[in-house]
Amino acid sequence: MTASDVSRCDIGITDGKPIWDQPPQPKICLKNAGQACNAGQGSAPTAIPGAVLSAGLDGGLRAYSASDGSIIWLFDTNKDFETINGVAARGGAMDHGGAVVVDGMMYVNSGYGGFTAHPGNVLLAFGVN
Repeated sequence: MTASDVSRCDIGITDGKPIWDQPPQPKICLKNAGQACNAGQGSAPTAIPGAVLSAGLDGGLRAYSASDGSIIWLFDTNKDFETINGVAARGGAMDHGGAVVVDGMMYVNSGYGGFTAHPGNVLLAFGVN
């Protein structure tokens, strides 16, 4: 079994039965020659009302509907970012503790260079407009 064979699913806490199952999504990693790209999910999922957030090794931050597993949002972190302090920053693979949600904001670190991942160095903050 490889990372591309593994699906995302939601399991009922009271009975352990699957609520929904989502097949692996296409990898959105950088397309540089010789660069490794992994579709695995190294981060812990984060559950918020109505959604499950998944930060992947392919650099994709996805929000799955908590009710049916459909993808309701996707953000590709595989790019350069303008920072508030002017330091160059780039997103990449996400292999860490997962997204943190607090006070209407979501924070996620992007850019893990270990093993077969692609490096970066950015902390992203998302808010609701």
